[in-house]
Amino acid sequence: MQKKAVKIRKYLPVYIMLLPGFLYLLVNNYIPMTGMIIAFKNVDFAKGILRSDWIGFKNFEYLFKTPDAFRITRNTLLYNVAFIIVNLVIGVLFAILLSELRSRMAVKVYQTVILLPYMISMVIVSYLAYAFLASDTGLLNGVLTTLGFQKISWYTQQEYWPFILIFVNCWKYVGYGTVVYLASILGIDRSLYEAASVDGISKFQEIRYITVPMIKPTIITMVLLNVGRIFYSDFGLFYQVPMNSGALLNATNTIDTYVYRGLITLGDIGMSSAAGVYQSVVGFLLIMAANWLTRKYSNENALF
Repeated sequence: MQKKAVKIRKYLPVYIMLLPGFLYLLVNNYIPMTGMIIAFKNVDFAKGILRSDWIGFKNFEYLFKTPDAFRITRNTLLYNVAFIIVNLVIGVLFAILLSELRSRMAVKVYQTVILLPYMISMVIVSYLAYAFLASDTGLLNGVLTTLGFQKISWYTQQEYWPFILIFVNCWKYVGYGTVVYLASILGIDRSLYEAASVDGISKFQEIRYITVPMIKPTIITMVLLNVGRIFYSDFGLFYQVPMNSGALLNATNTIDTYVYRGLITLGDIGMSSAAGVYQSVVGFLLIMAANWLTRKYSNENALF
């Protein structure tokens, strides 16, 4: 017991430094979880949340009996799977290309250019997209008319939006992944490449047999982190970029936008909370399953 007290006194400054972060985590992430009770109640603001009538899983029943449940789940999952694959492939490719540049100034310039969209607000991105997609004044329609094609009403035709959203997401977020993968590549022991050069292997073989295997732990970690949020969507991307167009809901409505519209437009706080709980529980199960699979086949690369 005395040794434990001595140890606590020894690391007391560290505990004090950890306290603000712990309090923030507690207040911002854990205390709000008590609001999950709303999903199981028929909220009456006159009675208050705690005194409102308990209705069990009726909010979930109402949610899953509507066609919206399948649509928002499908959109959220498929978009996030596409984002993970596209951003992973392009991020690793850009990182490898940057690592091959010999000019440090060129690396810094390209790295800044690629990372810059990540710093831009999604509201600004939505207006940049509008500058390209506007029916009358958009750049793309101007190009189409110049080439002799008819203008496209981008904000009323949903078949184009899966590709538009994947492109916008990649343009905005691929720079972050590129920087992470580039840092991992730069940490590889250069003697491996020197030995490979002596053996006479090609540049493509260097990438295949040295670079990609050496950054595999980083790739797995990034994928696991993204899988953990596979049931969460970028609200700005799916709400702001399509300009909240009702004609595009079948292609752009996800769990996050559905919860927002249910709460703000319909005022249905119970069903919105039920959708949020559904999102959280399934997301938790997915990250546990992904980590279990990783630990089974590559134990050293698992998160926990």
